[in-house]
Amino acid sequence: MLRTKAVKLTVIPAMAYRVKSPKGINITVQRADKEQPGIASISKTSGEAVPTSNTDLKAYPMKAFKEAIELTNGLPYKNQKGVKVTKEMVTEKKEKVKEEVIVDPKDYQMILDKYMDKNGKFSYDLINKDFIKFAKTSKVVGDLIGEGATVAKVRNYIVSTKFRNITGNHNLSDKQIKKMVEMLDENYPKGVFKDLNSELRKLVGTNKKK
Repeated sequence: MLRTKAVKLTVIPAMAYRVKSPKGINITVQRADKEQPGIASISKTSGEAVPTSNTDLKAYPMKAFKEAIELTNGLPYKNQKGVKVTKEMVTEKKEKVKEEVIVDPKDYQMILDKYMDKNGKFSYDLINKDFIKFAKTSKVVGDLIGEGATVAKVRNYIVSTKFRNITGNHNLSDKQIKKMVEMLDENYPKGVFKDLNSELRKLVGTNKKK
């Protein structure tokens, strides 16, 4: 019997391979927790899977056959013994995947342009002075401090509001804003908002003494 190399699926915990026979090409999907594999022929006209009548479509849904066809497409056939699937073959340790946050370069550039100095370089002083001024004049910031908000919460409100207003993109997510701050921080080991943080600690501390 001629088979392609077995491939691992992602839609279900299973392995899959193609079988070439005189009648055509079949796709076999085998779960580790099932003795009976899922088998389907591949339509010569549509290229889609046509499961056999005794294939359990709950255990072997159509999306699994579709992925199996895509993954085995173009793989060479070779003589090999039957594939015995184990749980180790189809199960991977769950690891926390760090979510990639995408920042539009145009939004980031608008932040940089807003605080350019006379030499055309991003100014640490300009951005901090502007944000501190906003902190002292914003009613919302005053209310947050009056309610006993932390420095981090007040700073996040200021940065989020300013970034969204500067870019005109009010759909900026908190994660995107955090990412942009991290990008700015790369050039300032102690943080781009060191002065802002210092001023907010004074404002929050003064409120606590009242």
